[in-house]
Amino acid sequence: MAIGIGLAVLVALATNLAALLKHRGCQGAGAVRIARPLAGLRDLSRSRWFVAGWGLAALAWLAHVAALSLAPISLVQGILAGGAVTLAVLSQRLFGDPVGPRQWTALAIGAAGLVLLVATLPRFHGSDSHFSPTAILGFEGGLVLLAGAIALGHRAGRLTERRGVMRAVLAGLLFALAGIAIKALTGGAGGPVGIVALVAVTVACGALAQYAAVAALQGGGAIETIGLMGLVANAAQIVGGIVVFGDPLSPSPLGIVLQALAFAMVCLSAILLPGPLPRRGAVKT
Repeated sequence: MAIGIGLAVLVALATNLAALLKHRGCQGAGAVRIARPLAGLRDLSRSRWFVAGWGLAALAWLAHVAALSLAPISLVQGILAGGAVTLAVLSQRLFGDPVGPRQWTALAIGAAGLVLLVATLPRFHGSDSHFSPTAILGFEGGLVLLAGAIALGHRAGRLTERRGVMRAVLAGLLFALAGIAIKALTGGAGGPVGIVALVAVTVACGALAQYAAVAALQGGGAIETIGLMGLVANAAQIVGGIVVFGDPLSPSPLGIVLQALAFAMVCLSAILLPGPLPRRGAVKT
């Protein structure tokens, strides 16, 4: 488990840096369209920033899979969430991007909330990869329905100014779907049919998540987009660890209260990250 925790720390840093590199590379490429995926891929492949970010993200993904095979998913994702503050530091120090007080506050609250959630869980023993087929089907099915609703809803005219935010949330949900499927695969349960189904979910959701992430990165700022994707993905996988894989909740009333507070902090962080909508009729300068 110690190796899994160490890998999770490295993944947290590498994932944030990779996302910032991809954000920089996305800015000069043509807008991705699901009707023309190859054209968008060709544009992105011409950007050295994006290619470097994608390569680093691939290495981070392999380390993430290794971490999930060695430690419980709630613990791994809690560590990744705790590294959210490094996103602002890297963005400001390496790329010179401005990070406002609201974004610093949102990242700190979200990271603290998820770390508090994991800190109040009982001690873990083993990787906790066993699961009930009914539990994973119900949880993954719920995430699919939520992701589908967001994918359809973001086209509504009244949500035009929040499309970037909704794409980031959608990408986070899709990453969570793939992450939970990967965790289940590390347990080797489910038989041949279950393994094929989990691999299909991993590939399909992983590919769609990449598309949604690029679309979100092209339409939003680095901090709010990357931070929101990570927040949603980590929170959903921590809940999945509890619901699907049986990661235990706190046995004490105080622990339950603190865990409820942790989830409230995550929700507050998600509200603060995107920033307020501009007032109608306001003149843009």
